Amino acid sequence: MTTTTDIGERYRARAAEFTRRVENVPPDRWDSPSPCAGWSARDVLRHMIDNHRMLPGWGGLEVELTASVEDDPVGAWREARDAVQALLDDPAKAAVEYDGYLGRTSVGATLDRFLGIDLVVHAWDLARATGQDETMPAQDVAWVHETALALGDNLRGEGVCGPAVEVPESASPQERMLAYLGRRP
Repeated sequence: MTTTTDIGERYRARAAEFTRRVENVPPDRWDSPSPCAGWSARDVLRHMIDNHRMLPGWGGLEVELTASVEDDPVGAWREARDAVQALLDDPAKAAVEYDGYLGRTSVGATLDRFLGIDLVVHAWDLARATGQDETMPAQDVAWVHETALALGDNLRGEGVCGPAVEVPESASPQERMLAYLGRRP
């Protein structure tokens, strides 16, 4: 059984990987194109921060963020990360239930699944856009791929993921996962 403590710890680990990428973006690379069509590295970060603000709202919880992605991308990310971590560290807030797109769920479960995927995949997007190491933790690669396969066509909606791309038989698990999500590894 997954507990809110488990969810909070998974978020902490995945957010640390994402934070590492954010903190290592050279100041002149925030406007570099990302693997997300039409988005810069800054746009990827803005998307992540917007999701950190929006997703808890599905359960009626408000996350107020004031830092600017334009003026201080690293500070804006840290503010969003810390706000969601505080929410997940509060068992009552993480357990708030609501009726979601895929049925009855909790804020914690939503953050675990959807922010979890975003943290892993968009860390790669930032790394690719800004010339950083693109290696992702193997356990996160396996989890994202398994979760993405379970979501099936729900991933192919407008603004989510593009169609899967072909990779050679020799592709690594990371390359296979990224290709399934429409990225060219």
